[in-house]
Amino acid sequence: MSSDNNDIQNDEEMNAEVESVETEAADIETDELSEIEALQEEVAIAKDAALRAQADAINAQRRAEMEVEKARKFALERFAQDLLPVVDNLERALEASSGSDAEGMSAVVEGVELTLKSLVDVLSRNGITPVDPHGEPFDPQVAQAMSMIENPDVEPNTVIAVMQKGYLLKDRLLRPAMVMVSKAAS
Repeated sequence: MSSDNNDIQNDEEMNAEVESVETEAADIETDELSEIEALQEEVAIAKDAALRAQADAINAQRRAEMEVEKARKFALERFAQDLLPVVDNLERALEASSGSDAEGMSAVVEGVELTLKSLVDVLSRNGITPVDPHGEPFDPQVAQAMSMIENPDVEPNTVIAVMQKGYLLKDRLLRPAMVMVSKAAS
C-alpha cells in the first residue's frame, strides 16, 4: 500500500506541477497579450500624431502660399497710394486751366492731359482703377461722405458730387472717394 500511496502522492505532485506550469504559461500569455495590446495602442497613437503633423505641414504650406500670393497681388499698394496725389494734382491743373484761353496755355494743357493719360494707363495696367460713384447710391465701402446736402431732385442717400475719386487695387480699396451725399428735405 505504501507503493500505492507513493504513486498517488507522485500523481498529485505531478498534477500540482502541471497546474503550476499551466498557470505560469497562462500568466505569461496574459502578460504577452497585454504587452501586444500596449504596443498596438502606442502604434495607433504614433500614427495619429504622424497624420496630425502631416496635416499641420500641409496647412502651413497653404497659408504660406496664400500670403505669398497676397504679397504679389498687393505689392504695389504703398507705391500706388503715393502716386494718387499726383493724379489728383494733374486733374486739378486741367480743371483750373479749362477757363483760360491764353495761347501759351493750350500747349501746357495738352502736355498735362497727355501726362495724366499716360499715368492713368500705367495705373490701370497694374490693376489700379478709379472709383467714381457720382449719381450712384452711397456705398460706405468705397466712399467717404464729406457732407450731406438737401436736394429734392435726387433720391436721398445718392452721391451728388465727387470731390476726390477713390481707387481700387485689384479688389482692395486703396483710397475711398470723398463725396457729397443728398439727404431728404426736412
